[in-house]
Amino acid sequence: MKKTRFFQTLIALTVAVSAALAGCSSGQEASQGNNGSAQPGASAPAGKTGGTLVIARLSDANNLDPHFLTQINSAAIIHHKVYEGLVRMDKESKYVGSLATEWKQLDDVTWEFKLRQGVTFHDGAPFNAEAVKKTIARVQDPNVGSNRANLFEAIKEVKVVDDLTVQFVLHYPYAPLLSVLASAEGVILSPKAIEQYGKDLTKHPTGTGPYKFESWTPGQEVVLVKNDSYWGGQPKLDKVVFKTVPEDTTRIAMVETGEAQVAEQLPVTEVDRVQNSSSMTLGRFASFSSDHIGINTKKKPFDDVRVRQAIAYAVDKESIIKGVYNDVGKPAHSSITPTMVGYSENVKGLDYNLEKAKQLLADAGYANGFKATIYLNDNKARINVAEVLQQQLKQIGIDLQVKVLEFGAYIDAASKGETDLFISGWGNATGDADYNQYNLFHTKSQGAPGNHSFYSNPEVDKLIEEGRKEKDADKRKQIYEQAQQIEMNDAGLIPYRFSENLAAIQKGVEGVWISPAGHIEVDDVVLP
Repeated sequence: MKKTRFFQTLIALTVAVSAALAGCSSGQEASQGNNGSAQPGASAPAGKTGGTLVIARLSDANNLDPHFLTQINSAAIIHHKVYEGLVRMDKESKYVGSLATEWKQLDDVTWEFKLRQGVTFHDGAPFNAEAVKKTIARVQDPNVGSNRANLFEAIKEVKVVDDLTVQFVLHYPYAPLLSVLASAEGVILSPKAIEQYGKDLTKHPTGTGPYKFESWTPGQEVVLVKNDSYWGGQPKLDKVVFKTVPEDTTRIAMVETGEAQVAEQLPVTEVDRVQNSSSMTLGRFASFSSDHIGINTKKKPFDDVRVRQAIAYAVDKESIIKGVYNDVGKPAHSSITPTMVGYSENVKGLDYNLEKAKQLLADAGYANGFKATIYLNDNKARINVAEVLQQQLKQIGIDLQVKVLEFGAYIDAASKGETDLFISGWGNATGDADYNQYNLFHTKSQGAPGNHSFYSNPEVDKLIEEGRKEKDADKRKQIYEQAQQIEMNDAGLIPYRFSENLAAIQKGVEGVWISPAGHIEVDDVVLP
């Protein structure tokens, strides 16, 4: 495969995290074809295929249309199973071919992809350059109204060179292009299904993947069945069932009894139970997600950076991770996690220092403290974090009230800037720093897109814009390092934990792993 210098250096950046990801995997590595593409199913133990994999999960999907994804639960069902992209990210966070066999950068704003021959969509439509063009046109169409259109705004035109060659012409150099094309939002849709179903595509997912969509019973389950005509060979499983089971203890009990093989979104409070079980193993997987405490920078007294820094210095991250998260995860010093492109260990957070916190509050005119409200959704761990924060901030004179809302109501309040402080997190769909930086910190993202702290710093905006255009990976890393340090010093967000993806897995089940984006991967799964 031909690769540009950018692609090579981008891959070099991710090598540092390879060991962490490989160590978390409970399956074997997918084999590599001669063209560098991951061959699904190539590493399964011989003679151990077939059967139904049942995955018990906390909540149901809310949309199975790739262009309207808003949560990990939905993306995990369709990504790499029903739908595939031109490229994908493997277990070592390297980009490998999927529906594209090779690619190259022709100039700063033109990328060319050679497409895989002989691939058909589940509805019989041929996969070709026109399908790629039609997919991108749909997500960019304002009449469609995709909430993921911002990911594709750098794409000026998709040119069909021939049936198996397509070019992406950009408005400007856009370094995260491969990461977007590898994400769940970047998969290729059947052009026939686009025409036939329109916005009802969520009820009729139609891709090229190893599994076909069979049914969705809202609030209960989504069922996928193997695609006998899959280009990558026969899928290992006959069927994959995603069951919605809100009760934590019930999900785990299903794995204990064999009613399910995997329980996802495992609460940290249940880690010991799984580890001590004779019928389950604990899956711990690296994550692109981080948890943070946000501060509304538009509200007084939080518009004073000294007040925000005082709060940051008063947060004891170590005690939160130990006391609330049962030592699952690591203290965070940035919103960009160690598994992501753009991470830098040189970025320094504002470490726990009560005396400095008290002095900053006094300097800002709040020696006697003040009252404030922290908002969060009805998540057990976050409720516990809020209670810990009440005690920690009390030590510097801040009387913190806790307001717990249903998730939708919380998002609405945070998007409208109604919060003082808030507890939230950010999952990264692409593994690239731009996804975090632009959505969490750019002025244009204030409100609904993700910047709930209403943070605005012209220097940071400029760095974020430079970062997405810089094609040299080393220079790009330096740009993000500079931006992150300013963000940490400004303390609009206080990241406190680098997360992990946890699962309870039935003993004897092989090949289960969860990607850093939070998607359970079933390519290599074989049942006992």
